[in-house]
Parts: sequence; C-alpha cells; structure tokens
Amino acid sequence: MLTPISVVIITFNEERNIERCIEAVKSIADEVIVIDSFSTDRTKEICESLNVNFISHPWEGYSGSKNKGNSLAKYDWVLSLDADEALSEQLIQSILEWKQNKVNQPAKFNRLTNYCGKWVKNGGWYPDAKIRIFDRTSTCWTGDIHETLKFNEETEIFHLFGDCLHYSYYTVEQHYNQTEKFTSIQSRDLFLQGKKSPLYKLIFSPMVKFIRDYFFKFGFLDGKVGFTIARISAYATYLKYKKMRVLANQKA
Repeated sequence: MLTPISVVIITFNEERNIERCIEAVKSIADEVIVIDSFSTDRTKEICESLNVNFISHPWEGYSGSKNKGNSLAKYDWVLSLDADEALSEQLIQSILEWKQNKVNQPAKFNRLTNYCGKWVKNGGWYPDAKIRIFDRTSTCWTGDIHETLKFNEETEIFHLFGDCLHYSYYTVEQHYNQTEKFTSIQSRDLFLQGKKSPLYKLIFSPMVKFIRDYFFKFGFLDGKVGFTIARISAYATYLKYKKMRVLANQKA
C-alpha cells in the first residue's frame, strides 16, 4: 500500500495559477485541501470544478493558514504547495517512488522560479531547496513570511529529484508590490524583536545585496531579468531598514 498524502494549498485570488497547481498533483495526491481567504475572483469556482476540498477561512498569516490546512488533513503526511507552484514530471515520479517505498521521512526538493516568463537559475534563486513533505503530527509552520517548518525533534530530510516550478511574478510591477508588502511585515517583526537600523546599514546593505546577488551569485547570467531581480532585491533591503527607522522614530 502506498503512503497516502494530503496536499494542502493556501489561496487568495489565485484564478491564474490554481488549476495548474491542482492538475499537477492529481497523480500523487490522496486528497487536496484548499484553504482560501475569501477570494473575490474565480478561485473557488475553479477549485470546486476540480473536486477538491475547498474551505473558506479567515486569513491567519502564512504559517497560521497553512497550519489550519494541516489540521484538517485526512492523512498524516502532507505535501504543502503554494498556488503559484506546480510539480515537474520528474518530481512527480520522485514523489510516487517516495510513496511506493514508504520512506516515511520528511522530504525536500529544489524550486525553479519563473520570472516574467524566464526561468531563473542564478542570483541565489536556484536550487532554493524547500522541505514540503512532512508528518503533520510532529511538524508545524512558523514565521509570518518566508515561513519555515519546525520539527518536534531532529530528523533527517530526504531529497527528491525534480523541480517544483514556481511561477512567481508575471510583471515587474507585481514584484514591486510584493516587495512593499513583505518589507512592511519584515521591518515590523525585526523592530518588535529589538533589532536596530543604523544609518550605515541603510546605505551599505542594499549595495552589498546587489553585488552579492548579481556578481558573486552570477545573477548576470540571467541577463536583463537577473539585473532586475538583483536591483529589486537591493531595493527591498533598503526599504526594510528604512521602514525600521520610521518605526523607531514613531516610538521615540
């Protein structure tokens, strides 16, 4: 008997991505749960047409919403995906083998990102390995953004072959909008942790970020897209420290 897997996906206005994501897991999923934060587009309609367990639930943050989905899963082993992700054929076969061999061990796989129609393999964006298969009874998500899995005890992670295909941004404007959103969350969290934002970090950290990603991590090999990503990543670093300084001045 194959090890059963519940696929858990969180959504909000993902009509552009969700069908591709669900179709990609049909051959490996024993159930698909979609936790939706009251989408106003066709996300619900598409999900229901694909016969998944669609649940409307108030947004609890990335970790909270994913943990909610895990708690509703029928099976202990969970594959967690974002709506803008899909599985490559090689990764699907790797997961089937994991199920067949009853590995019963958390698993990670590489994530390959598509940025405005181009696959990005440099600048620190690949292989971007993520742990996404885990036992929900001994694991939970933590963190507001860039959420991570916390295991009850130290455990060995199995690495699967194949890529998770991440359709991140369709436009540069979308990237800028996400940067504004994420840096607001990051700066607040760091400020609440007592972290400081001295002027030298505001000035020099963005430059260091750009040089590291574009040159030392070979972002330039991705051409114009690599330059755009490095530039926006540097801008995000600047925004993070700038917003922390604003919070500090408001408290003073």
